[in-house]
Amino acid sequence: MKISEMKQALAGLTAVNFRLPTGEYLPAHFHVTEVGLVSKHFIDCGGVERRETVANFQLWEAGDYDHRLAPQKFLHILRLSEKILGSEDLDIEVEYQQATIGKFGLAFEDGDFVLTPKQTACLAQDACGIPAAQSFALPQLKVAGAACTPGGGCC
Repeated sequence: MKISEMKQALAGLTAVNFRLPTGEYLPAHFHVTEVGLVSKHFIDCGGVERRETVANFQLWEAGDYDHRLAPQKFLHILRLSEKILGSEDLDIEVEYQQATIGKFGLAFEDGDFVLTPKQTACLAQDACGIPAAQSFALPQLKVAGAACTPGGGCC
């Protein structure tokens, strides 16, 4: 999800809800403790120099159970963060504390912001000797009758 998409979604909401990939909701008293710009400059295992930049939101919960972040307040936080994020329409990455800090992508479904799993990947698979995904055709099975029998060619 991009910042512009989040702003558009927030404009039509009466409450802000975040859902984990498991379907479980973050407690309604969560806080947005940081909005930041994260830049990563790296070399992949194939020697290719790369750069990635995302807007990073940190979500946190405390014992203040009466706290609620209204959509308009969230929009205000996003406007304040423009001096850090600039005007580029960046992808959003979300950090949320679990057993350790979890990093998630973000989507919007049925009025909820959904934290989506992020995966590691090799960006230079050809340089690492990792074979491309291959598909194999399964042989057609011949099933005689309702049961498989030894030597019948179906097993």
